[in-house]
Amino acid sequence: MFTFGSAFFIQYSAEQIKLLFFLGINQFLISFILYLRSNLGGLHLFKTDSVISVLDRSLMIFICAILLWGNVIDEFKISYFVYAQTLSLLVTALITLVIVLRKAHTRIINLKWNRPFFMMMLKQSFPFAVLVLLMTFYSRIDSVMLERLLADGAKYSGIYASAFRLLDAANMLAYLFAVLLLPIFARMLKQNEPVEELIQLSYTLVITPAIIIAVASLYYSEEFMRLLYPIHEGETLFEFTYRIEQSSKVFGLLMGSFCAVSTMYIFSTLLTANNNLKHLNIIAFSGVIINVALNFLLIPQYQAMGSAFATLVTQLFIAVIQVVIVSRIFHFRKNYLYLAKFVFFIAGVFILGYFSKQSGWAWHINVALLVGSSLVLSVMIRFLSPGNIFKVLKYGEVH
Repeated sequence: MFTFGSAFFIQYSAEQIKLLFFLGINQFLISFILYLRSNLGGLHLFKTDSVISVLDRSLMIFICAILLWGNVIDEFKISYFVYAQTLSLLVTALITLVIVLRKAHTRIINLKWNRPFFMMMLKQSFPFAVLVLLMTFYSRIDSVMLERLLADGAKYSGIYASAFRLLDAANMLAYLFAVLLLPIFARMLKQNEPVEELIQLSYTLVITPAIIIAVASLYYSEEFMRLLYPIHEGETLFEFTYRIEQSSKVFGLLMGSFCAVSTMYIFSTLLTANNNLKHLNIIAFSGVIINVALNFLLIPQYQAMGSAFATLVTQLFIAVIQVVIVSRIFHFRKNYLYLAKFVFFIAGVFILGYFSKQSGWAWHINVALLVGSSLVLSVMIRFLSPGNIFKVLKYGEVH
């Protein structure tokens, strides 16, 4: 109701409402699959769960491949992509449901209304649901505002999306690490064990590649965009050049927020494990206000670059506030040596990036050299240790 009410309020067209309807179905199916997978995890059917986790994507790739190269349709439309996703999610949900019912030794699901249990679950889940909603707002509303606030908003929304989807993919690296850390943090906090060392170890492991990726994306943004998005059929050279120029600027700026997002995944995971949902929701709500306000101010003049800047400022604000709150709640000591190494590493990667850009070699070789030399630098100054990852895993085994 909230989603479609918002769509009508901002005057979505009939075609957009239709597409949104199927996207809503997809969102329900994704949630339902996650619920069913939680049952598989509870039964310790981890191999089955891992297969199910990629089944919908595999089916969608297969369906889209047939539509793209099977001479089934004349032109591939975005709606076909949505329908393919709906079909793949529906098949996955049905297969998972059958597996869960078989493992639970039942053929039917008895739906019972238990009001006390329902209210308890709703009360416990509500803070998490609000947090996810607020995070979705400040991280996804940019493209919607671009499309609504500009006369040719669809074009700039597409430019922004072409860069944002790479940030979205990169964020999965930090997300997967956060999933590993959550049960470890929860266990350590329950046993009243200090988490400062684990926070430093895990943050170093996440932020090191994040800094390298962000700097490489900044120096080689145009090369990445040209590689991923070649000239379209019917597109003029001027239009192609303008599109690449704009998307590369947005990409370079957006990837700067990858460092902030990586920071947030580590520190917000600790706050979640410590049940500091109130702090997280207040921070997230502040992020929504800042992001929407900056988008209103910057989009009319700077288009997609304005949205990228709004995203960068919002993510940096949230990351810094979370670090400060965690430091105060857990009384972390000020580690000036670590901070000095951190600043030196950032400066060193930027210098390495500058020299790689001036080398004159092929850009993909330069990127590989930048990544390799940056990793060597992190080990040389003892900012990153190869043994750190084993220490993090050891926490999970011992505690």
